[in-house]
Amino acid sequence: MRSLCLAALLAMPLALPAQARLTRSVRIADLPWTEARAILDTSVVVVIPIGAEAKEHGPHLPLNNDFLLAEYFTKRVIAETPVVLYPTVNYHFYPSFVDYPGSTTVRLETARDMLVDIIRTIARHGPRRFYILNTGVSTLRALGPSRDLLTADGLLVRYTDILAVGKDAEDRVRQQKGGTHADEIETSLALYMYPEKVRMERARDDYHPGAGGLTPDSATAAREGKVWSVTGIFGNATLATREKGRVIAEAMVQGMLREIAELRRTPIPGR
Repeated sequence: MRSLCLAALLAMPLALPAQARLTRSVRIADLPWTEARAILDTSVVVVIPIGAEAKEHGPHLPLNNDFLLAEYFTKRVIAETPVVLYPTVNYHFYPSFVDYPGSTTVRLETARDMLVDIIRTIARHGPRRFYILNTGVSTLRALGPSRDLLTADGLLVRYTDILAVGKDAEDRVRQQKGGTHADEIETSLALYMYPEKVRMERARDDYHPGAGGLTPDSATAAREGKVWSVTGIFGNATLATREKGRVIAEAMVQGMLREIAELRRTPIPGR
């Protein structure tokens, strides 16, 4: 009898509908499943961050730089708009850095399918709107196909284009000739977000124009068509400042919030 009563209690919906209850953000990992069930419906926006925890960022930034960026942006976003936050995905598609010890990647198809599987699982419980808070560049190559597959399921999926979301601010402060990795921009963000982890005395100007993956070996660069970078930097990290990071980071946060607000307003397609 006691077990039957407990089962009946667990089967009962929890108080108010989610629309009335979700006035602030919720970290899904902090909840038991019985409370998660009560908030996961079609009214919520689910946020899933992506940030590499093992990917080279030169001699001056830690391997988990992207993960730290994702943590910072996540904290800012969930403080401003009510969303359901899922854990950060810390492995994804980063093929350009595998020649540097400590760096990892998964195949594009694996990265694509991993996000599809995660989101399809969450969607079983009700949510239809998903925002991927993305901190990578190469990740975009897998996120587009992920979105397309999920759109076919009747789900709304948006993701951060890290090169576009704060572009106007970047253009105002950028001084380097070129670069996109562990460079002036990324190092400035790090100086603003977690200065205690940045070793500016090791920052270098290491920009060799080109396309393709980076490699610390000149022979490999010539043989495989990669960009030679002794440091793993693609740009001029010595130009980074905390003030530049502040300008860019604040613009990026506002851009992410606008994208989430637009997603929230977008009607869910008919199923």
